[in-house]
Amino acid sequence: MADPKGFLSTPRQEWPRRPVEERVRDWDEVYVPGALLPIISKQADRCMDCGVPFCHQACPLGNLIPEWNDLVSREDWRAASERLHATNNFPEFTGRLCPAPCEAGCVLAINQPAVTIKNVECAIADRAWEEGFVPPRPPDRLSGRTVAVIGSGPTGLAAAQQLTRAGHTVAVYEKDDRLGGLMRYGIPAFKMEKRQLERRLEQMRAEGTKFRVSTAVGRDVGAAELRARHDAVVIATGATAWRELDIPGRDLAGVHQAMEYLPLSNRVCEGDLQVSPLSAAGRHVVIVGGGDTGADCLGTAVREGAASVTQLDIYAQPGAERDEDAEPWPTYPKVYRLSAAHQEAGALRTAPAADADARLFAASTLRFTGDEDGHVRELHLVEVDAGRRPLPGTERVLPADLVLLALGFSGPDRRDGLIDQLGIALAPRGTIVRDPGFATNVPGVFVAGDAARGQSLIVWAIAEGRAVAAAVDRHLTGGSRLPTPIGPYDRPMIV
Repeated sequence: MADPKGFLSTPRQEWPRRPVEERVRDWDEVYVPGALLPIISKQADRCMDCGVPFCHQACPLGNLIPEWNDLVSREDWRAASERLHATNNFPEFTGRLCPAPCEAGCVLAINQPAVTIKNVECAIADRAWEEGFVPPRPPDRLSGRTVAVIGSGPTGLAAAQQLTRAGHTVAVYEKDDRLGGLMRYGIPAFKMEKRQLERRLEQMRAEGTKFRVSTAVGRDVGAAELRARHDAVVIATGATAWRELDIPGRDLAGVHQAMEYLPLSNRVCEGDLQVSPLSAAGRHVVIVGGGDTGADCLGTAVREGAASVTQLDIYAQPGAERDEDAEPWPTYPKVYRLSAAHQEAGALRTAPAADADARLFAASTLRFTGDEDGHVRELHLVEVDAGRRPLPGTERVLPADLVLLALGFSGPDRRDGLIDQLGIALAPRGTIVRDPGFATNVPGVFVAGDAARGQSLIVWAIAEGRAVAAAVDRHLTGGSRLPTPIGPYDRPMIV
């Protein structure tokens, strides 16, 4: 604890964002380059070095937050990187994409703004890459065992890196033409530039992990064949079966799933396309769904030059402060948050029918109507109460040339045949069933991440990857020194 009174003398200061008018003209990350390091040591000083640091419990990775806060406050970046990477394979991802449940569990947050844990984490990760503190760590010797990891999202990559470093020969199979899963084609570049992903993949290649892209297991290679070829298989395909909105007009042209829209805009950034076939340019866009995926669509549509963009959230607008009775500290509270995309939409007034940040809260979609050519033109909505019941007399109509459904995901996609070919057992909600050791009902086949847990956060995905790696290592060798940060049935701290 470098400054025992840091939390009293230093106010919270976050990584500043670039001006809205500048950043909506490009796809670069929204933050001011180089503006984090000058402030971060003083921000790390605000850590109280609590006797019982609840930030540990709030983060499923078990990140050693007080330890690396102290090291950053002393500007010992090498040691801080070692402590950070001891629990997190990819802190440059989580430092940009995680909603920071650790900050909700910060003891300082009981009566003050929390420590900027997420910013400190990102600063350490970026400094580690700049200084060369994260070289490849290939194993000293090979075990002679082989593992197939299906899926290259954060769960699959974390599992693959841990197992490779343990000495196993690992091949990662990815159905898309590039690696990264949703980090590649689901997350817009303004939230995380793809160079962050590429340099970590290069590290993994140098460690010995093999990658097979454009290979859908179950379609391009038989699932049973893959199982016979390897000593163990890890399913880390994520939960990509999107939820539908079964209302009149759903079949109109111009109504699309968010994950049909976002990958195309990412492919434009990758150079595959000049213009997205679903570009929002000049169109009235309505996004149905109030979560992070909806916000990603919002920021993307703004950058594409939409005529207007409105986001609908079926829940009422949350308050600015934690409700101590309903969501006591240290749980992650549902409070009003202003993402970079909402800030942009508010500043540019993209949604004349909505409030300051382009969101309409407590709004439920009734139906879509279209023109004589069968293209959507209007979205009909109604206000709802806390029980999602329509309020009489509140129906409204929004212009809508492009509607994006961002309603979440129910479980793994079965269309490739992987699950059915192996005979994998599913739970009623569509996720894969597993035992306390992350194993499925098929011998030698394990599952981790959203495919089994259901839609979750990137920190849970990485924790699952680390944990399943330990389970597979034990299966192959009879024991493991790999960490197991969570169990398959662990859940976030909630009321």
